[in-house]
Order: sequence, then C-alpha cells, then structure tokens
Amino acid sequence: MIDMSAPVCCAPVASGPMSDADALQIALRLKALADPVRVKLMSLLFSSTEGEQNSGDLARALEVTESTVSHHLSQLRRAGLVESERRGMSVFHRPHADAVAALCVVLDPNCCR
Repeated sequence: MIDMSAPVCCAPVASGPMSDADALQIALRLKALADPVRVKLMSLLFSSTEGEQNSGDLARALEVTESTVSHHLSQLRRAGLVESERRGMSVFHRPHADAVAALCVVLDPNCCR
C-alpha cells in the first residue's frame, strides 16, 4: 500500500535518472488523472467560484450519476489530488492545489515560475 495523501515530493523528472519509488509515486498520480471525467472534475473544482462543490452539483454539470462522480472522486482522493468534507447529508470537494502544483513542478520545474 502506497500513501499518496501528501503531495508528491521528489526531484524533477528532468533532473536525471529517477528511482523506482519516485517514478511509481508520479505514475500513480498521473494514472488518477488519466480519465476524461476526472480531468473534467478537476477543471470544475478549480473553476468553482466557491472553491468547492458538492457531489450533486458535479454530477449535474457532467451529466452523470452521483455514484459515477463518487467513484472518480475517490480515485482522485486516493491520489491526493482532491480533498472532501462531509457536511450533513452533502459531501463537498475541493482540489488539493498544493498537490497538483507539486506534481506540475516534478514534471516541469519551470512551470510555476
């Protein structure tokens, strides 16, 4: 079992040969994003004016069921890219911006300058 709850932390891909463990950490996070619905979910979460959205609103925006959204969000949560919080009967989701930024820096150290 690999803990992906913290942002990826390793030398950039371009800095030279990478260890197997670091390569696995990056690959698992990219795998979580390798689905069009998940990419759209991240886009919706980042563009939310409230900084978060609940599952029902995300399902309506994507025209899919809440269970489909839940499945995809669980993959993104396991990769550490999304944070979720239950409030009453609703679950609100927000992007884990630091984790996404860390992944970007690992892929291209000049991306956030």
